[in-house]
Amino acid sequence: GNVTFSCSEPQIVPITFVSTSRSYLLLPGTPQIDGLSVSFQFRTWNKDGLLLFTELSENSGPLLVYLHTGRLTLLIQKETENPVEIHEGTNLHDGLWHSVNINARRHRITLTLDNNAATASHATTVSRIYSGNSYYFGGCPDNFTDSQCLNPITAFQGCMRLIFIDNQPKDLILVQQGSLGNFSDLHIDLCGIKDRCLPNYCEHGGKCSQSWTTFYCDCNDTGYTGATCHNSIYEQSCEAYRHQGKTSGFFYIDSDGSGPLGPLRVFCNITEDKIWTAVQHNNTRLTRVQGAYPEKPYTMSFNYNSSSEQLEAVINSAEYCEQEAAYHCKKSRLLNTPNGMPFAWWVGRANEKHLYWGGSLPGIQQCACGLEESCLDMRYFCNCDADREEWTNDTGLLTFKDHLPVTQIVITDTNRSNSEAAWKIGPLRCYGDRQFWNAASFNTEASYLHFPTFHAEFSADISFFFKTTAVSGVFLENLGMKDFIRIEISSPKEITFSIDVGNGPTEAVVQSSTPLNDNQWHYVRAERNLKQISLQVDNLPKKILEAPAEGHFRLQLNSQLFVGGTSSRQKGFLGCIRSLHLNGQKLDLEERAKMTPGVKPGCPGHCSSYGNLCHNGGKCVEKYNGYFCDCTNSAYEGPFCKEEVSALFEAGTSVTYIFQEPYPVTKNASTSSSAIYADAVMSKESIAFSFLTAHTPSLLLYINTYFHEYLAVILSKNGSLQVRYKLSKDGLLIFTIDSGNFANRELHHVKINREGRELVIQVDQVLKLKHNFSEIDFKAIKSLTLGKVTDSLSLDPEVSKANVYGFTGCLSSVQYNHIAPLKAALRHPSVAPVTVKGSLTESNCASIMEADMDTATTTYSSSDPFGKTDEREPLTNAIRSDSAVIGG
Repeated sequence: GNVTFSCSEPQIVPITFVSTSRSYLLLPGTPQIDGLSVSFQFRTWNKDGLLLFTELSENSGPLLVYLHTGRLTLLIQKETENPVEIHEGTNLHDGLWHSVNINARRHRITLTLDNNAATASHATTVSRIYSGNSYYFGGCPDNFTDSQCLNPITAFQGCMRLIFIDNQPKDLILVQQGSLGNFSDLHIDLCGIKDRCLPNYCEHGGKCSQSWTTFYCDCNDTGYTGATCHNSIYEQSCEAYRHQGKTSGFFYIDSDGSGPLGPLRVFCNITEDKIWTAVQHNNTRLTRVQGAYPEKPYTMSFNYNSSSEQLEAVINSAEYCEQEAAYHCKKSRLLNTPNGMPFAWWVGRANEKHLYWGGSLPGIQQCACGLEESCLDMRYFCNCDADREEWTNDTGLLTFKDHLPVTQIVITDTNRSNSEAAWKIGPLRCYGDRQFWNAASFNTEASYLHFPTFHAEFSADISFFFKTTAVSGVFLENLGMKDFIRIEISSPKEITFSIDVGNGPTEAVVQSSTPLNDNQWHYVRAERNLKQISLQVDNLPKKILEAPAEGHFRLQLNSQLFVGGTSSRQKGFLGCIRSLHLNGQKLDLEERAKMTPGVKPGCPGHCSSYGNLCHNGGKCVEKYNGYFCDCTNSAYEGPFCKEEVSALFEAGTSVTYIFQEPYPVTKNASTSSSAIYADAVMSKESIAFSFLTAHTPSLLLYINTYFHEYLAVILSKNGSLQVRYKLSKDGLLIFTIDSGNFANRELHHVKINREGRELVIQVDQVLKLKHNFSEIDFKAIKSLTLGKVTDSLSLDPEVSKANVYGFTGCLSSVQYNHIAPLKAALRHPSVAPVTVKGSLTESNCASIMEADMDTATTTYSSSDPFGKTDEREPLTNAIRSDSAVIGG
């Protein structure tokens, strides 16, 4: 006859534990004398949660299986003996199915994870292990009176399936029908766990992880930050770093901010009005070439350690860019005639071949000398095309931004006898951030600018600067069918960011303790992503609102973007907006303002906001785009007048500044020079300088007048500091500061201020002395001397003793009222009324604090290390041939 076999797998019915406080599943067990057997599969995103609890029979104690920080733990707690604890696995909250098998026989218990018998863990107990009557999965009931269920950790939130107790499968459909066990807050026949990292909303390579309710982004090593790694941690340009008060150095810049382009390492030269950005490539040295001909050309490709898109973003953002192109040649032609085939060329952006050289213009096959009509042979348009036997060169700057950067150079004419060439392509250098000062002025409430729709479905960031005197107004607005986004100054002390993605409007409000309509620049940054909404104003505490875990999440806009107004024309903005960025993209306010009534390009008055960045007497000067610090009347220099001007003095060094007479002596020929100054009384002295020395006695500073009065600052033999005033009425006044030895090879800062009769002396920022003169008539200043006084002046004995030695050491940042004599001697010796005698070497006082002052003033020189044989031959591998002072 026929035999039919019917085999079936256990029905896979998943269940979902929904709540972390109330979910549980209770299933009955069959106590067995030969031990315990339980198995199940689970899946979760939570690191912690109770998986199983049962009270073992025969007072064997409770058994718990739970997750803690993503690791599986089995625990048997017995009153009469030490607890049994087994650990298995790591990172088990990865959203994948994991199987757990627990088997006990007599005194031995085994925990197996994911059916891997090779890694199963075992433990032994003193007393035997018996199975339990009731098994709680996922958690415990709220009412503990009917059970002994213990839960040392949060309840489980996730899914389970294929539950076996005592080797018998448990039919969860019967549980659903109420005929087996008991349960609370379960979804049966459904695994409701959601993979919140698919798709991955972490941007810029951020690593996604999740819990039951939300996802998290790990932004480490991405260069970005924020809840979704949306915001760049770097500034968009060197101009922005300068604005933060940074000095020259290597920085990462992110030209498109939160956009797709990554950060790029550049050198920011922040030493002058123009802030230069330099991007190095792999070969900026002078390189010799021989043996190249058309069939076997020499080529060199340049690697800037960046993508072409990153370089284009830097170039497009800049006002001006350049690359030096130098071709040194000896019987090696460069471009040939404009009608002939070129012997060398370079490749630029978009892999384009270019037949013009540095200093010339695109589209014409010439070098700089061709434009200037100064070539060696007027029949050619490059010096090298004259094909001479001696070294010459064609050097100039490539400045057409649309062709930069240089990506390759090709040379084909170095294969003839005595033919040789050497080329050099400099780094890409740019200055100016076209966006940082890009501004528009809104003159009427009805005026506005409009731009294309702002598309930012999942993440949006908006940043800008504003200044206004109005009490309210809308900065920008974009509408959709229901969704919208709006930023406004809602009151003089409040900025409001309003947004609706379909869940109803949400408002983030930042309140300031001081008015924001003070006609000074203020910074606003608003951001929305799938996790939160945030608003930052200046350095005030950021306002952050958490986004709902479920609901609408796409921001869908379809109208134009209005800047400075709204679609309803109400509550328009009056004032200035600049540097507007949306998701890293720059909006050209100036260009749009040129064609819009009621809006003007640009915005004046930057010094009202940034004038405090000019230090040490530097004056803030307005520019159309930004400002700069004028350090003319300051003893300091640099972009913010913060860099000290210092010099090393030797024993005989003297710097004398001659003061100009207030009006010509010839006004009355019969009157003596001193009589002219009779009424020219100086109402104050404001003197500041720093010094470093190891020598006493020393004369630091000496001021004399046409009335034989003087002011002297000396170091006495014991290292104390003396300020000596010789006045015609009060006689000689000596003020001694003996709080230590000031000739201790450390930098000391001295300030002497007299306002009317009151004199204040500070040393190292500490008030050392105050004095009130009976009557002050210090007038007709003739000269100021630093170091040794070399004129035939009648010095008093103490000053004369110090003057024998003069000053040996370092002086820095010397200021007398609005005059900086040391800076004048170092920077403008030919035009300033200053005389220098002896050796004066520019240095940095702080850098030689540990040096021996006797040797620090020695300057070394070296002969040409490159050993040129032909004075017109280029220096191979020599990047710069400028002179340098080593060790000071």
